[in-house]
Amino acid sequence: MMKGTSSFGKHCNKTHVLCHRPKACHLQKKKSTCGKCDYSAEQKSAKAQRRKTTRTSRTRHVKIVYRGVRRGFCEGTTPKPKRAAVAASVLLKDFNN
Repeated sequence: MMKGTSSFGKHCNKTHVLCHRPKACHLQKKKSTCGKCDYSAEQKSAKAQRRKTTRTSRTRHVKIVYRGVRRGFCEGTTPKPKRAAVAASVLLKDFNN
């Protein structure tokens, strides 16, 4: 059997099965989702959250990792003082002198 255009007409297997939820609409086997009731869509998002991936979840884990990469993974250290706090301390020193 060839891989090209001549083999495209030979896909004669079943593409749809009955859906598990209402048993009336048809589930696509390759996509594993139902076109009418959208079965298995919410299950995929829960699985993606467990895997901490960027598929259909909120990508909370990836955001945290990216933030750590930008800051150089400096956990357990004291933060640098803010510019406003530094400027206020400089003004107080000048005022006291």
